[in-house]
Order: sequence, then C-alpha cells, then structure tokens
Amino acid sequence: MTMAKPVILTVDDEPEVLRAVERDLRREYNSRYRVMRAESGAQALETLKELKLRNEFVALFVADQRMPEMSGVEFLEEAIQLFPTAKRVLLTAYSDTDAAIRAINSVKIDHYLIKPWSPPEERLYPILDDLLYDWEADFQPPFEGIRIVGHRWSAKTHQLKDFLARNRVPYQWLDIESSAEANTLVKSATTDVRLPFVVFEDGAYLLEPSNIEVAQHIGLHTEAESPFYDLTIIGGGPAGLAAAVYGASEGLTTLLLEREAPGGQAGMSSRIENYLGFPAGLSGSDLARRALDQARKFGAEVLTPSEAMSIRDEGSSKVIQLSTGQEVTTRTILIATGVAYRRLDVPGIDALTSAGVYYGAAITEAVSCLNESVYIVGGANSAGQAAVYLARYAAQVTMLVRGSSLADTMSKYLIDQIAGTPNIAVRLRSQVTEVFGSGQLESLTILDSSSRQSETVPARALFIFIGAVPGTEWVNGLLERDERGFILSGVDLLREGKRPPGWRRDRNPYYLESSVPGVFVAGDVRHGSIKRVASGVGEGSMAVQFVHQYLAEV
Repeated sequence: MTMAKPVILTVDDEPEVLRAVERDLRREYNSRYRVMRAESGAQALETLKELKLRNEFVALFVADQRMPEMSGVEFLEEAIQLFPTAKRVLLTAYSDTDAAIRAINSVKIDHYLIKPWSPPEERLYPILDDLLYDWEADFQPPFEGIRIVGHRWSAKTHQLKDFLARNRVPYQWLDIESSAEANTLVKSATTDVRLPFVVFEDGAYLLEPSNIEVAQHIGLHTEAESPFYDLTIIGGGPAGLAAAVYGASEGLTTLLLEREAPGGQAGMSSRIENYLGFPAGLSGSDLARRALDQARKFGAEVLTPSEAMSIRDEGSSKVIQLSTGQEVTTRTILIATGVAYRRLDVPGIDALTSAGVYYGAAITEAVSCLNESVYIVGGANSAGQAAVYLARYAAQVTMLVRGSSLADTMSKYLIDQIAGTPNIAVRLRSQVTEVFGSGQLESLTILDSSSRQSETVPARALFIFIGAVPGTEWVNGLLERDERGFILSGVDLLREGKRPPGWRRDRNPYYLESSVPGVFVAGDVRHGSIKRVASGVGEGSMAVQFVHQYLAEV
C-alpha cells in the first residue's frame, strides 16, 4: 500500500476566499501534497479525525481567523492536538494583525498572511515553501499497518498481539498509559473507549475485537471454499504443514485448519539451530512461513483462525464441525494439533496469565521486557531458545529448572549458548511456588528444593515452558487415546493382536492411522511420538502415503 501524500488543509467560511486559496495551493503543490478544504472549523476537525484514523499526515494548516462559529486560532488550538507537527498559517485582515501576533504565542503559528496575497508567486509561495521545506526535513514516515491501542498488562491485548505476530501480520502497539499518540488516536474515533482498540490501514476500527474479527478484516481465510476435500488437516504445526505440502503436491484437494497461527508451538521458537539444512538456524516463524508458502503454491487451502470442534464419521466420508458453524466434508483427516504448554498450578497465577505471566510468547513480549529482570520456568529446548532470545532485551534472564542438570532435557548447542550469555542465570532444583500482583505480575516466590529455602523476588515477566498437554478432549468418544490424552495409532491400538472395537477394515490400522479408518494422526499429539520439529515434518509427510493407501481402498 503506497503512502498517501501529506495533506495541506485550508479552512475558511467565505466560499470565494476558500476557492481562491485552494486554487493557488493546488496549482503550486498538487504534485507533492493533497490539498483539502473545509468551510468551517468543525468540519475541518472531523476531516482531521478521519485522516488520523487512516494514518495520514497533515503538513500545513491555512486557517482564516474571522470565522464566526470557531475562529482560526480556536481551530488551530484543537487541530494541533491531532497533528502537532503541522505548520500553521493564519489568514487575517489588516485589522486583525494584533490577534495574529497574539496567536504566535498561544498556538505557535508559523506565519500570518494578510489578505489579499496576490500575486501568490511573491506573497504566498515563498512563505509556504520555507514552511513545507522545514516540515519535510523533520517528517518521519508513519508506520503503515495495523495499530493496536491497549494496556501492556491486558490479557486481551496480549492475545491479539500474539495472534498477529504469529501470523506475521505487521502491527504497531501503542500503550494507552504512556503514549500520547494512543490517546489521540482513540479520541479521534470514539468516546466509547474499550480496549484493545484496533485501527486498520483503511481507517476502519474495532473495539475489543476477537481474533477471527481481525482475521476477517485483514483478509485471512476463515471459511472453507469447497464443499468436499480429499484430505483435511487439523493443525498447522510442522506435521500439518508438511502434510499440506505433500498432499497438495500429489494432487489431493487439501484443506488445512489452524486455530491460532501456522507453525504451532514450533512457530513460537525464536531460533531453531538443529534443523537439517539450515546451519545458521532459522526462526520458527520463518520455517512456518516457508512451509505455508510452499503448501499454497501447490494449491492447499488454509483457514486461520479456524478450529475443529468435532468429527463425525460417516464411513466413506468424515464431517468436521468448525467453530464458525460451517461443516466441512472430507474423505480423510489428519489430526496434527500438537500440544500446548502445561499450566503451572501455583497460587495467584490464573489472575495474572497474559498480564506478566506468559505460556510461550517470548517473541511477542520480548521488547516489552527491555532492561527488566525476567524469569523462565522450564529446562527443555523451548525454554533455552526463549532465554537466549529474551537476553537480547532484558537486563537479566533467570531460568528456573526443577532438575539437577540442563543436560537431561536440553540440546548441547543451547546449553553452550546459555553458558556464554552473561545475563542468563540458571538456577537448578528451583521452582515457582506462588506469584503475586494486582492487575500485573509484581513478584514471585522461588523454592530451592535442595535447601528447602524460599525467597520472594520482584518480577515483571514470567515465561513458562513446561510439559505438554495434547488438548484432545474434543475427540473423546470417537478416537482412542492414552491416559494422558495422546491419540493412539497403528500397533498401539492392538490389544492381544485384536483390532480396536468397531474397526471396519479387513486389515490392521496403518502406522499413523487412528481407531477410525481414514483418520490419521501425526506429530506431537500422537502417542509415542518424538517431540522434535524434524520428527513432526517426517510424520506429516509420511501420513500422506497412508492417505493414498486408504483412498485406494474406498
């Protein structure tokens, strides 16, 4: 989207004078500026509010002093609240020069012009040229994208920022408590201040929007385009993305459903350095972007955010009920929903989740931790990657690890990086037992399991990377799961050589096939899987081969 030309706004209640000013301004400046006019101060202020929402800039105000409802000075007093860097010119009659001189002090006008100004080549353009030259020298091009106004400690604001960041949608966050621009932006739109307040590039805005409302406005696909698919993949992590690439490239009509953002838990990794073929490493979001582009290149359809709520087995076809109410019919399904970080069960934590306590989300919140002390709970690779990334911003990063050694759970390359980062401290045999704060995290209590001593320390952010929860309750009663909720597949479904109850095929389940024929599972959500990105990619691509074998049967 090309940035709109800066605006020159002229305001006068006398139609003939207004037309004359506009004519002269357009003749000289139309190639570099957009000249706009208003017949009153009130009309001009409404125009300015619309420009503010559209993220456009005003370079120059030319306002007549003698306007009955709102004088030029009164207009400028309000206008500079919206565009404080704009240059200000007051049009006056000879008898109004005293008022113009007073306005130099009250609204810091840059110049006053006595009407008439003919010829403009001598009495108008040289003055405005100097003012516009000064404005251009100091002008900072505006951010072009979505702007979010909210509180740093708001759970809704955090969730929205995380959603956009993980979907690689550029946005600018403005803190309502510290940004004058944030307050001006909100006041330009509404008196009904409900945060987060989201302004789009076209000037449209939403109050307290859901992720799906934002997704629909920015053009993400949330509704399936076809009534029927060969393969529907539920989950857009490494396994799901790999299956989408291979399925679509081999001619299967392929639909990928992702409830948050492509990449899954791996997409939240700041740096993956042990993935084959990338010796310099790459971020999880980069890996997700590359895979997503590849899947779309082959014709896969991707819906995000889109959540599967239930599956109905109808024999040769399956029906998926989506959170939007839409139903998708498909010949086969691959469940690749991955896992979520296990919740930390300590007093005080629920009220502070997304208000200083975060599950993952190191990339989203890192900049907010500038020069602060932060804590990380966990000792696996995801925690190590977060620690290294946060150390770029935070003054001090402290890892709290329950075990006696990082080597038990973390790759050596990460252990070496942590050891070589001076502002990362590792506290072994340590755990959080309680968190404190009113509206935001303020402190936490740490227990040393060796000494049994506790201490309470100030903290502004706590990032949690512990355990894995599959989140498969939505398939309970349809698919067989283990005691922790991971989905069983292949030989794990056989009991004393017998096939699972209700199995309708004269064969054993394929490797990666669930207890319902034609419904497959891959990646971290599968019982017995290896929790690595490369493993997920391998299972996702392998699953497509079993899909072909199944389709050959029906």
